[in-house]
Amino acid sequence: MVGTLASTAVADPLPGGLGPCLGSDCPTTWPDPGNGPVTHHDSNINIFVGGDFLVREAAAEAEGKTVTLGEFDMDKREGASQIYNVGVAGVGSRVPPPNGSDHLTVGGDLTVASGQRLLAEEGLNHGVVKYAQNLSGTVIPVAVEDPDATTPYTALRDRLTVASHCYAYDDGKGHRRPATGTVRNNGFETVFAGDGSSAIQVFALDADVTTAQGGQQGITFDGIPDGATVLVNVYGSSRTISTLMGSLPQAGLRERLMWNFPDATEIGLKGTGQFQGSVLAGNRSSTTTLAMSGTNGRFYTAGSLTHTSEGQSGGQELHAYPFDGDLPACGEEPSPTPTESPTPTPTQSETESPTPTPSETKTPAPTPSHTAPGPKPTPSHSWPHHPGPERPDHSGQGGSLPNTGSNGGEWILGGIAAVLLVAGSAATLMARRTRRRS
Repeated sequence: MVGTLASTAVADPLPGGLGPCLGSDCPTTWPDPGNGPVTHHDSNINIFVGGDFLVREAAAEAEGKTVTLGEFDMDKREGASQIYNVGVAGVGSRVPPPNGSDHLTVGGDLTVASGQRLLAEEGLNHGVVKYAQNLSGTVIPVAVEDPDATTPYTALRDRLTVASHCYAYDDGKGHRRPATGTVRNNGFETVFAGDGSSAIQVFALDADVTTAQGGQQGITFDGIPDGATVLVNVYGSSRTISTLMGSLPQAGLRERLMWNFPDATEIGLKGTGQFQGSVLAGNRSSTTTLAMSGTNGRFYTAGSLTHTSEGQSGGQELHAYPFDGDLPACGEEPSPTPTESPTPTPTQSETESPTPTPSETKTPAPTPSHTAPGPKPTPSHSWPHHPGPERPDHSGQGGSLPNTGSNGGEWILGGIAAVLLVAGSAATLMARRTRRRS
């Protein structure tokens, strides 16, 4: 289906409006991670966790807007920084959610260990932390209780699971999506070689990205056309990527690179590098253990996430960068809460007005078009690779709720059409009854 794509006609963005930067204040360029001033904002979700989000050891920051449907539990090791920042990272893209908007939304309990602090502010930048169930520990600014905090986002979990499977298996029967390129492990690096022409470059990865001894590797991409999306389908029930990966030489590839784990229940991401591209883990039963120095892209999992560190390292960060690629088309998505429609009786069809069934787009999850307002970002990539983990000044900062947009025009037109249909049916019924009386 995608082996010889020449256009994006059979390609789609991520479901639910996820992926691109949203809002009127998106940057026109996406610099590599740094600690410059905050000058732009992104309203879209950068981190989505369908299960629980755990912060352990010496992990430091989660940049951008974060939503976890389960609990958020922070319990870092003694001797490490006792702060975890959400919203604005000390080092990152420096594109947080807008001030005063939601930086962290928790569907379960929000727990911060004694003596530790969860921060959603940095200087003049500040956000809101919401939780649906119980609160324990210190949150700055003060967290807000909202029993329905994650209600607008619950449907995203199933939609991401369906999309992840579709990207990896193109016929719905377990047959793998055909690859357009090859993957080669030469010992010190894993090389993804594209075909030089396909608009969606698809790779099938059936092994861990590590050395023979389980150590770190480099990651490179060759033969990728300008503007192409790269989809790496990582197959297997347990997978590890350990990398000292630095910046990508292809301008803009970071924002069009997706690592898709459709089946894995155990995912390990570690290393001292800056991991490039977005991550999608589709298995609801999965646990991702993230100990990389930095990730640069959206992070979406239908399962659970543990943000942690290894050994004496510290300062692990999730950086906020958009995903602007076009992924394989997966057809119409099912309704988040499908119900079987009853078969109307003749009496019902003649006497009752039909009630329009809301389409999936009514879900309050972000549903903007794939192209965000304003000029499309043009990434730049220039930061040097540092073999050790970053240790920025962690002073946290905040985020925002995506601009969900509206389909009001479609609903109005649909309602008018329904009214006309009912009126026509009523007129026909009256005519029939008049003829019977005469």
